[in-house]
Amino acid sequence: MPARSYGQYCGLARSLDTVGDRWSLLIVRELLLGPLRYGELAASLGGIATNLLADRLRSLEASGVVERRLGASGGVVYALTPWGEELRETVESLVRWSRPLMLAGRGEDAFRPRWLAVALPALLGGRTARPAAEVGIEVPGLSLALRLDETGPHVTIEPEQRAGTVLAAEPEVVLGLAAGALTLDQALAVAHVDGARGPLAAVFARAPA
Repeated sequence: MPARSYGQYCGLARSLDTVGDRWSLLIVRELLLGPLRYGELAASLGGIATNLLADRLRSLEASGVVERRLGASGGVVYALTPWGEELRETVESLVRWSRPLMLAGRGEDAFRPRWLAVALPALLGGRTARPAAEVGIEVPGLSLALRLDETGPHVTIEPEQRAGTVLAAEPEVVLGLAAGALTLDQALAVAHVDGARGPLAAVFARAPA
């Protein structure tokens, strides 16, 4: 049993015993995008004290959520275990639940462009397209490829090839469009599109109102 436990024989309580500490699920969010070195993880999270990050990683590793591996270029990286990967559904559900909380805008909060790679599949979850449609998303500091096919949405960070249709916009616009807070016409009024608009409609038009 964790040192700090709710002491309840309940799946929710035991899950929170494991990943309910501050920063724990944000560490999971970062690692859902792939293994990271300690310094990369600290830089991407921002604001977390190094001793606290080390403590959270130790706890997640002891619980079987995170593991250390040898990186492709040497050195140690942190990665999710197969059981840890199962938290993707939980993280995506919380992102979808956050829609009303995001309407106030970014304000002074920090933002990392790579977080879009977690948010977009979550917000577009359950939607499919046949035939498949693909668009590029460009926000300051990052390029993504967003593909919607019969299995759902898929995101690639910094794709090797540029999509035929590319949406260049601020992150708030992309998130608003994916969440259904903005219509495609509203988003395009403050964004730039390179290429045909058809793929954008195929990917985003069915976002919930």
